[in-house]
Amino acid sequence: MWFRKGLRIHDNPALEYASKGAKFVYPVFVVDPHYMEPDPTAFSPGSSRAGLNRIRFLLESLVDLDLSLKKLGSRLLVFKGEPSEILIRCLQEWDVNKLCFEYDTDPYYQALDMKVKDYASTAGIEVFSPVSHTLFNPADIIQKNGGKPPLTYQSFLKLAGQPSWASSPLPVSLSSLPPVGDVGNFEISEVPTVEELGYKGYGQEELSPFRGGESEALKKLRESINDKEWVANFEKPKGDPSAYLTPATTVLSPYLKFGCLSSRYFYQCLTDVYNNVKKHTAPPVSLVGQLLWRDFFYTVAFGTPNFDRMKGNRICKQIPWSNDDELLAAWREARTGYPWIDAIMVQLRKWGWMHHLARHCVACFLTRGDMFVHWEKGRDVFDRLLIDSDWAINNGNWLWLSCSSFFYQYNRIYSPVSFGKKYDPNGNYIRHFLPVLKDMPKEYIYEPWTAPLTIQTRAKCIIGRDYPAPVVSHDSASKECKRKLGEAYALNQKLNGQVSEDGLKNLRRKFEGEENQESGRRQKQKTLTGWLKDH
Repeated sequence: MWFRKGLRIHDNPALEYASKGAKFVYPVFVVDPHYMEPDPTAFSPGSSRAGLNRIRFLLESLVDLDLSLKKLGSRLLVFKGEPSEILIRCLQEWDVNKLCFEYDTDPYYQALDMKVKDYASTAGIEVFSPVSHTLFNPADIIQKNGGKPPLTYQSFLKLAGQPSWASSPLPVSLSSLPPVGDVGNFEISEVPTVEELGYKGYGQEELSPFRGGESEALKKLRESINDKEWVANFEKPKGDPSAYLTPATTVLSPYLKFGCLSSRYFYQCLTDVYNNVKKHTAPPVSLVGQLLWRDFFYTVAFGTPNFDRMKGNRICKQIPWSNDDELLAAWREARTGYPWIDAIMVQLRKWGWMHHLARHCVACFLTRGDMFVHWEKGRDVFDRLLIDSDWAINNGNWLWLSCSSFFYQYNRIYSPVSFGKKYDPNGNYIRHFLPVLKDMPKEYIYEPWTAPLTIQTRAKCIIGRDYPAPVVSHDSASKECKRKLGEAYALNQKLNGQVSEDGLKNLRRKFEGEENQESGRRQKQKTLTGWLKDH
């Protein structure tokens, strides 16, 4: 039994099948250096692929899985190395006749699984790889749609219908497992600690408040499900993005990402609540609606070549985004000068999680709202720092929020000032994550650069010294972004989406020329104003 995601005992068809009629079962997890090895050159603690918070969450999930397996008379066999090589060695050494693992649509695992399956079929080993990470099999939906993924949520819902397994209860527990057989000459370790992986000297500063593992997932699920009224009335996109002491959502996304919680079991629990209340919300805004959004993105991602990039992606608008690394760094390092945006980016770095509306705000700000920086750059930062980062969902949401695909109303922008103020007029969220602003009066907390110097002095926060001045002016930057997107959309329409590399370069050059003219005009204006003052 090869564990990757699906780190759970409940509703685990691969594990169930592995244990049926078997004399021995070898539960294996491979610590993949590609994902886990420290990378000192990265912008935050972690490997080249994942931040430390997500690595720690995964290790906690593995410790919990190992404890659950031990209670069933088994244990987790942990190896370190290239997963396909290790797996093939295990299959050879242990005389295995059945290999079971959960199906994964992520391109990295698709390539890995192909290697292992090829070996297994030549060696006459049965492979069982069921779809249990999502509610539906993405390939089935694509087939129903004539070989193409549905590109709207509503068309997805129509094609999907009710999941085939939904009417009968899912197996949520196992009474025992066959023992682990002789492991031969293999060196098998326990689940490593972050320190054993080479991460030393990282204190509580970078520590997420969310613990990994199936036990924690089921506890959180029970807490959510027990509040039947809250479940019945849940309505996205409502909810308070500034609520951090008690987040305004279930925070089950990281558990779904690693498969500590089965999305199918979650779906059944929600359906049970709906069947026992007078009225409840419905997709797309309900909690079941959120699980269906997850499946929607999985399906589109699985059926779209180059889904994770602009180039060669047939559903993505071709837009000449700016390559301004200074603006990207200011956004990533929480020094844009907009406290609402910076507080969210601090929460992301420290917790590895933030509310979906907070994600919307910072993604819009980086791309089409203010900075016009490429969505792929923002996607990479989220992919690294989020504990719930998920290939299909992260790319899907960045395509959406940058108005590159799915959503095209680029004139609708999240204000980096008024949006947060609506939920948290006192700025408590900002005070918590940006303590440098904790004494700033609430009148100025969202726009501290407008505070008179006497007030900044009293608040012990001088703008430009203790906290940065805004890196862009929202009013003019957002107008610029809208104008550029308008031109890029017109070019895409004219060329029916077939915009060449040269076409993009020419439009980028035009934008840069206009920017240089504008900054030259502003400089002249400044000089003239200064001269008039002096005379």
